[in-house]
Amino acid sequence: MRNEKPLEGRVALVTGATRGIGKGIAIELAIAGAKVYFTGRSTDNDPQNPGTLAATQEEIARAGGLGVGLRCDHHEDTQVAEVFDRIRGDEGRIDVLVNNATAEMGTMVGKRFWELPLDLWQDVIGVGLRSHYVASWHAAPMMIEQANGLIINVSSHGSREYLMGVIYGVGKAGVDKLTTDMAHELRDHGIAVTSIWPGMCKSENRLVNAETLPDGRVVLFGLDLQYAESPAFPGRGVVALATDEDPMARTGQSFWVKDLALEYGFTDIDGTIPDAEKLHASLKQNAPDYWADVVGH
Repeated sequence: MRNEKPLEGRVALVTGATRGIGKGIAIELAIAGAKVYFTGRSTDNDPQNPGTLAATQEEIARAGGLGVGLRCDHHEDTQVAEVFDRIRGDEGRIDVLVNNATAEMGTMVGKRFWELPLDLWQDVIGVGLRSHYVASWHAAPMMIEQANGLIINVSSHGSREYLMGVIYGVGKAGVDKLTTDMAHELRDHGIAVTSIWPGMCKSENRLVNAETLPDGRVVLFGLDLQYAESPAFPGRGVVALATDEDPMARTGQSFWVKDLALEYGFTDIDGTIPDAEKLHASLKQNAPDYWADVVGH
């Protein structure tokens, strides 16, 4: 019989989980039985950018899981240290770290790098890349003491082709390089490190700006979101990796969530496996200007 709580007794941390992909990952890990600590900055709801620590914790509880929300600005190393001190004090271990915290990057769409403020580099690289390094720096000694553990970095195919903009691509390339090199140094300690590449996600801040057509389709900038994935989909990919009996077989590598779904046999919440190729075809046909700005060809 399949274990309905395969991660029971395990401790996880998901950074940046007040909304979107991070929230989906935190919920799915909790549903699978892990005790999930998660970080975020949002405590007051913003109608244009929905999601708070309390809301994520409530959704985890409604799903029958156990979640602990910790306010943390990943710009601040002392706050990150406090998160790990809390986990060490409460649990004495950490089994899964998911590095997802990132800065808001929508302002770069449609602009070239010389048209953007220099401070954006610090926001994207200083949070989206550096925070992954800092959290891993804290987690590694705890995992080494246990002689096992899993670090998952949320990355993107923008690490290998143009997507969103120069700073975005540099940041994601750095994340994937972080994955390969940390995997090299942690291999002998039984700790696996992988990157996942979600497709376009139907996150709360996207749905706020989306339009529901008379036929029921939900579109954003002309893009039919039926081909996008829910935040639960990458969450199920993380659970699949965390429950794999041989995580070291994948260490140092990057995986599309869709490919993980095909291999492990999970689906999105609607029973489908979202198809990035159809998403791109719809975007190119129905929103060519947005396509050119985001994908660059």
